[in-house]
Amino acid sequence: MSIIEVKVPQLSESVSEATLLTWNKKVGEQVSEGENLIDIETDKVVLELPAIKSGVLSRILKESGSQVVSGEVIAQIDSAAIAPVAAPPAAEVKAEAAAPASAAAAVSPSARKLAHEHDVDAASLQGSGKHGRVTKEDVLSAVQGKPVAAAPAFVSAATTGEGRTEQRVPMTRIRQRIAERLLQSQANAAILTTFNEVNMQPVMELRSRYKDAFEKKHGVKLGFSSFFVKAAVHALKKFPVVNASVDGTDVLYHNYFDIGVAIGSERGLVVPIIRDADKISFADIERRIADFAARAKDGKIGMEELAGGTFSITNGGVFGSMLSTPIINPPQSAILGIHATKDRPVAENGQVVIRPMNYLAVSYDHRIIDGREAVQFLVAIKEYLEMPGLVLLDL
Repeated sequence: MSIIEVKVPQLSESVSEATLLTWNKKVGEQVSEGENLIDIETDKVVLELPAIKSGVLSRILKESGSQVVSGEVIAQIDSAAIAPVAAPPAAEVKAEAAAPASAAAAVSPSARKLAHEHDVDAASLQGSGKHGRVTKEDVLSAVQGKPVAAAPAFVSAATTGEGRTEQRVPMTRIRQRIAERLLQSQANAAILTTFNEVNMQPVMELRSRYKDAFEKKHGVKLGFSSFFVKAAVHALKKFPVVNASVDGTDVLYHNYFDIGVAIGSERGLVVPIIRDADKISFADIERRIADFAARAKDGKIGMEELAGGTFSITNGGVFGSMLSTPIINPPQSAILGIHATKDRPVAENGQVVIRPMNYLAVSYDHRIIDGREAVQFLVAIKEYLEMPGLVLLDL
């Protein structure tokens, strides 16, 4: 036999352990090189673990739901073996030939995880995604059609009396990590929030005027995110302490601008980083945000893309939020909160007019950022958005 060990990939320094989700192969089944054996959930992302050699899965050393660490051996593949194939009855051969190719379609990591939690055989579902890929929506449809008695895996149910029930569901790793970081942020920083409002009409007019030409040239839609990122970068250059962080009794100033963009995914909030946001174009920012959003749905954002960051932006407006106090993402010292843009009456030159207004919020660590700096920083963002030509001309 030629035994190949299947090991947990190297996790980032900030990730001590991970959780095995659902094995896609059973012992004795044939595996192909590059085929995903199992999804591994960390507190940041879901990783696929592909087979490094073709062969037969000879042993599973760690079952689904197990806690594992970097480099741990979780299974073995016999690269010299071939899985036996039983000859099916003649009647089944005809039925197999008629089966759609999508029966063996790929399953997205988020769909596979949800299927595992609800004890659904994802491989048996008809995929509605590209090339027959089974999506989370396909699994949800299957779950909704199942009897109520089919409880999710790792869930304990209890009856409180009079027909009322409760279910206890363990937090996912990413939800545990979010909870830890939020508590850490509030416990270790002196967080204050300052607010302002911005007239989005100049940005909206500029976008409306050039969005078609922009998309035709760059192959990506011109959204509002790039304007906020660029406005934040210009404001950070004027107030570098907002881009700094606390390191013990020192203030660590960063001469680069790595902007975290909060994205709500099925597994929870992730904040991938746009590196060197001051050096890239509006089109590149839009491409990266669109790419992050697409990959966040399937848990495909790499751990290295979530590490670091000097400042973050979160947009609760996409969910309808009008006002909020965002929480700082440690070890950063500030975060910009964007909200829904709504038409509101405002006073201009002694007249009441209707303008598309957006409330902005900046939460900041008062240990190193004074109120005056925070207020002026937010005013600078407001000015750059109300006069976008300043950003375009780098003024």
